[in-house]
Amino acid sequence: MPDDMSVVVTGGGRGVGRAIVERLAADGVSVAILEADPSALTWIDDHPAGKRLLPVTGDAADESVAERAARSAAAAAPLRGWVNNAAIFRDAELHTSPAEVGEIIRRNLDPVLVGCATALRHFQPPAGGSIVNISSHQAQRAVRGALPYATAKAAIEGLTRALAVDYGPAGIRVNALALGSIATERSDAHLTSLTPADREHFLDEIRALQPLGRMGDPAEVAEAVAFLLSSAASFVNGAIIPVDGGRSAQGRDPEERDAT
Repeated sequence: MPDDMSVVVTGGGRGVGRAIVERLAADGVSVAILEADPSALTWIDDHPAGKRLLPVTGDAADESVAERAARSAAAAAPLRGWVNNAAIFRDAELHTSPAEVGEIIRRNLDPVLVGCATALRHFQPPAGGSIVNISSHQAQRAVRGALPYATAKAAIEGLTRALAVDYGPAGIRVNALALGSIATERSDAHLTSLTPADREHFLDEIRALQPLGRMGDPAEVAEAVAFLLSSAASFVNGAIIPVDGGRSAQGRDPEERDAT
């Protein structure tokens, strides 16, 4: 990946987003980190990447904030990449709270719409640019108790394909990564809250669901993002790529036998 380029990463202060930022910075890329929570950005103060990490605080769904992030990145180097990673995790029941469900869907989808629109305006021909949207295995296989999130991620995957078709002729590639269960601060906090028996049950379920037998590491997601942003992926457009340890390839069967 050339070091004379910049990228915007939304939700880049923690977890998968931070791993993406640090992976890109390791290649010499300037990264504007759009983050709603200022306290999630304190780690950049002493980071080796120094001034190539550009903090931008605010709501990724706010067009003026996204524009500020784009301009911050472009001032450092030509803006060639945008990663829509920001998301929220909250459930609501459609039969009792349709308005709340709609609001949660919008809170997950709107940052991607705004991010894509801002990137499209800033990517300059003939170089174009690359957008990577972070989706989930839930877009194709819903998990009980996450209806708004699964719905929003399915919309993001549809948006990814449509943008790839509409803007491919302008040299702009749009792809998505559909993540399985990734070990982050959020999952660590969940595991810590469980009893030892419940924690072991959770890990057994992960081993059953994801054929590699473990949760993913944020750095593994970051590697896939770096690939999609790079010229090595110059003919990859409109793809939804699973980064899930094989979860999407597996159909669990109640009669299946243990692997031998």
